[in-house]
Amino acid sequence: MNHLYYRLAVTNLKNNRQFYLPYLLAGIVSAMMFYIMRAVQGNDSIDQMRGASALKIVLIMGVVIVGACVCIFLFYTNSFVMKRRKKELGVYNILGMEKRHIAKVLAWEAVILYAVSVGGGLACGIVFNKLVTMFLCKLTGLSESIPFYVSGWGCLQTAELFAAAYAAMLLYNFIQVKLANPIALLHGNNVGEREPKAKWISAVIGIACIVAGYYLAVHVNGILEAVNMFFAAVVLVIVGTYELFLSVSIAVLKLLKRNKTYYYKTSHFITVSGMMYRMKRNAVGLANICVLSTMVLVIISTTVCLYAGVEDSLQNSYPEEIAATFYLNDVPDDADREYLLQQFVEAAEKQNRKVTEVSEYANIVYVTHNVGNEIALFDNESDHFTEMGMLYVMTKKDYEKYTGQVLGEIADGNVMVTSLAGFAEDVIKVFGKEYPVAGILDMPEDIPDREMEGLMGDINVIYLIVADDSALKDFDAEIQYHVGVETDGTQEERKLYASAVREAVEAVRAQSGFNSCLIYSRAEQWEEYMGMNGGFLFLGLFLGILFLMITVLIIYYKQISEGFEDRERFAILTKVGMSHDMVKAAINAQVRTVFFLPITVAVIHLVMAFPMLKLMLMMFGLANNSLFVACLAVTAAVFAVIYFIVFKLTSRSYYNIVD
Repeated sequence: MNHLYYRLAVTNLKNNRQFYLPYLLAGIVSAMMFYIMRAVQGNDSIDQMRGASALKIVLIMGVVIVGACVCIFLFYTNSFVMKRRKKELGVYNILGMEKRHIAKVLAWEAVILYAVSVGGGLACGIVFNKLVTMFLCKLTGLSESIPFYVSGWGCLQTAELFAAAYAAMLLYNFIQVKLANPIALLHGNNVGEREPKAKWISAVIGIACIVAGYYLAVHVNGILEAVNMFFAAVVLVIVGTYELFLSVSIAVLKLLKRNKTYYYKTSHFITVSGMMYRMKRNAVGLANICVLSTMVLVIISTTVCLYAGVEDSLQNSYPEEIAATFYLNDVPDDADREYLLQQFVEAAEKQNRKVTEVSEYANIVYVTHNVGNEIALFDNESDHFTEMGMLYVMTKKDYEKYTGQVLGEIADGNVMVTSLAGFAEDVIKVFGKEYPVAGILDMPEDIPDREMEGLMGDINVIYLIVADDSALKDFDAEIQYHVGVETDGTQEERKLYASAVREAVEAVRAQSGFNSCLIYSRAEQWEEYMGMNGGFLFLGLFLGILFLMITVLIIYYKQISEGFEDRERFAILTKVGMSHDMVKAAINAQVRTVFFLPITVAVIHLVMAFPMLKLMLMMFGLANNSLFVACLAVTAAVFAVIYFIVFKLTSRSYYNIVD
């Protein structure tokens, strides 16, 4: 008996290959992608590479995201397939098969699909794993050799994940068959819908959600607010998008129908009536396509921009090749400064390097709570984060070195002030002590702290400039002495120079006993940046391909389903007197409108999200807006071309069914 159910299952899959073949291919590709992501993430060879720490974090995120998306994707496509199978299952029931027998057939089908999907996916994943890993190494700048290997954990977890997904889908199919009566199953794919009513309240809510999401994205103030508001903006836009297609679209069609001049034209009458008649069922698929398209555009454009702008990010985060910060108890005098600078020069000479540029200055840094002209220390327990400020106290001489400006004389006890938020008081009160303001300066455009305007939003940066070292000593705090050095040589040579500098500084620390010193090397950080940004690009391309595959499959099933639904309706129109050309023109207008609406809305979402995405890229040190605009434009153009190709291919199947 089981052999009979197995043969029926195989026959059903063959007879429904128009629906199951894309579904099966998608399952194989999904299993392959999950295995590859898990195998790459668990590859011990990558763990030994420099810069792998940031990359591993990105890959772990990728495993979780790909696994979740694969399950949702398979469950969603299963619902399309089952909708077309209801008539067939109803015939089985009417011919005498009990529901438990149908359940056995469905179980065999699930086993076959699972075996082929997982088996084919693992086979392809094992074959292409090394190629993908080599591509990842190329993106991240890692040159180590990657041996071929098969991930046992990857195979096991892929089999387990897909077993759970197919078991859940099988349970869902059982419930569908259990709850439906034979007549309902027989006519399951022919059930019509009444003309939907315009839900004006839902339409208003949908528009309000989109406007609110756009407002958050456009008026976000600083990276901290962008990170905090990103999830809220995304949720609002997604909710608004679904309401846009479910309610707003129907409301617009109702308004078009009321416009008799527009509505009572043959092409408009057919298009508006046809779309309105089944818009409720169409809207969810269109909204899904729109949301997925937006995700593809955002993910690929931002990750490509991060990768293309890695040099800009490095330059913004590390303006000097070697940046050292000494933490001292006392203000260093000229002799101390000269001695410390000499260590950098001597270390370069030992490495046959040449120091091409040196900058140095001292300051005191406080995290503050600013109200008007009063500055107090920030209290983590009582002060709100948005009230946080940064106070830099510097001598006139060091400020001139830092900014290149030439200042006038500052009398003892007086200060000069420059602030990102502006300052217009005659007196400034710092930690309870008042200082007369001798001058208010404009902050130079090229000062590194200008980035705080975009990064920190409401967080203000204030520079308090005192007369000399003796005035700086009045602030009883740790002194930070900064040294920046540029040098020649290749990347490997500059890394060796950074190591030599650390050795020299450590020797000085053992003699003089200063608190500590942090040393950053741009050459060393390049590997970390390439590991992180290359990993993000790899994950972005991976997810972009996955979401694109999901979008294409949804579009395919949508076109096929609508083709079968519309075939009889347009046949009726032909019978009542409409010419074939008129019917085809009406079909073309309707298909184009429905098909290109999601991509149009997705591009609008992307444009409105630009300010927020720009700030979030600044979190990675990338402030090149022109590069981001170029990446957005190229990504949108390429996606539009792919979308158009999918439209032409799937529309051909739709027209063949309707004709």
